[in-house]
Amino acid sequence: MSLPPLASGAEGPHALRPLTTTVLDSLARGTATRGRPLPAGGPAAVAQRLHETIGDVLPQHGTGATAALTTLVQALTEGAADPAHPLCAGHLHCPPLAVATAADLAASALNPSLDSWDQAPAASELETLVTDALAHEVYGTQAAALVTTGGTESNQLALLLARELTGPAQLVCGAAAHHSLHRAAWLLALPQPVVLPAPTGTLDPAALHQALTTLHGPLLVAATAGTTDAGLIDPLPDIAAVCQAHNARLHIDAAYGGGLLFSDHHRPLLHGITHAHTVTLDLHKLGWQPAAAGLLAIRHPDETAALHHRADYLNAQDDTEAGHPDLLGRSLRTTRRPDILKIAVTLKALGRTGLGTLVDQVCAHAQTLADLITAHPRLELHSTPTISTVLFRPTNTPDTTVARIRRTLLEEGHAVLGRAHLDDRLWLKATLLNPHTRPDDLATLLELVEGHTPR
Repeated sequence: MSLPPLASGAEGPHALRPLTTTVLDSLARGTATRGRPLPAGGPAAVAQRLHETIGDVLPQHGTGATAALTTLVQALTEGAADPAHPLCAGHLHCPPLAVATAADLAASALNPSLDSWDQAPAASELETLVTDALAHEVYGTQAAALVTTGGTESNQLALLLARELTGPAQLVCGAAAHHSLHRAAWLLALPQPVVLPAPTGTLDPAALHQALTTLHGPLLVAATAGTTDAGLIDPLPDIAAVCQAHNARLHIDAAYGGGLLFSDHHRPLLHGITHAHTVTLDLHKLGWQPAAAGLLAIRHPDETAALHHRADYLNAQDDTEAGHPDLLGRSLRTTRRPDILKIAVTLKALGRTGLGTLVDQVCAHAQTLADLITAHPRLELHSTPTISTVLFRPTNTPDTTVARIRRTLLEEGHAVLGRAHLDDRLWLKATLLNPHTRPDDLATLLELVEGHTPR
C-alpha cells in the first residue's frame, strides 16, 4: 500500500488539485440535493440520514480519498445550514467570502503553528502587520491586537488582562451583555459580576454611575457594541465618561458591531470606542471570514507583557536576545493555525472601501426588512434596526405560537430564524449577514412566517 500524499511540499499542490475538484463537486451536489437553507425533517431525521450514508466511520480498510471525500462532504453539505442562503438568517453566522475560504486552504496546506518563529517565519510577521493595522483601525493610533478564536476568547482575554493589571476586578455589565463575559469571570475566579438591568436593551450610564459609586476595589465595565439579541449599541461616550470618573477599566465587546469600523457611513455609531482599554472584534461576523477570526484590540501595547510566558523549547532567552520573535505572549494557546492569512487576503483584496460596502449592504437589507414588516398588517416590528438584526413577531400572537412557528420553519427546512426574549415577549430574529440578499428574499421570509401564523 502506497503512503497517502501530503498537502505541502513540492508535490502538495499536485496532490490537492484533484481532491479540491472532488470537494467542490461534492459541495455542489449536496447543495442541490438540499435545495433549501436547512435540511428538512429536524434533528432525528438529519441524524438518521447521516448515519445511513456514512456507515462505519472507522472501517478496517479505508475507501480511499476520493470516495471518502465524496461521501462525507456531500453528506455534510446536504445536512448543513447554509449561511449563504438568503433565508438562513437566524444567527451571527456569516457566509464566508470565496477569497477568504481559498486563503484558508493555503493556511491548512502549509500548516504553520504560531507558537514559535521557526514554525511560522512569514506567518508570524504577517500576523504582526495585520493586527497592528486592525488595532490602528480601532484606536486611530499605535495599539496592539491579539488573534483569538472569536468573541468568547477575546472577552476572556480582556478579563484576564484586567485581573493581571489591576487585581481581581469586579465586572459590571448590562443585562444584554454576552454570556461569555459571565463565563470568563467564573473561569478566572473573579467576583460575581454585577448585572445592571437594561430595560431599553442598552446599558444606562446613570445606572452605571450609581452602581460604581457603591462598589470598591478594581472595577471593570463591559459595554457592548452590537448585542446578540437585537444588535444594539450601548452609549459608548457616556459610559466611557462614567468609567473615567470612577477610575474603572473599560472593555467594549464589539464582536458584532466592530465591522462598522470599515463603513464611512456607519462608523460614527462606534464613537467613543477609542476610550476602551480593550475591544473585542470578530471578523467571522461582519467580516465575512470562515471561523475562526477573532481579535482583541488593546489600547496600550505594553499591557500584553502581562501574558508573557517562557518555555525554553519555544522562546529560549538566548534565541529571543538573538532576534527571534517571542510568540508565546500573543495568545493563551500554544499551537495556533495562521487564521491571520484569510483576514490579510480579504483586507488586501477588498480594502476598506470594499468591506465597508458589504457592511452598508447588510445594514440596508435590515432597514428594508423593517420597512416591509412595518407595512405588513399582521406583523409587528420591535424597533428600527441599529446594525443588521431585525426583531419581529406576528401581531397578537402568544409566545408559544411564535416559538412553534420558528421550529416549524426549521423542521421543514424552509427558513432559519433566531429568537430573542425582550420586553417580556418572544420575538423572531432575523440577522442579515448575506450582502447578496434581495428584497424578494425578504418578502418570501415574511410570507413563510405569515403562512404558519394561525388566523
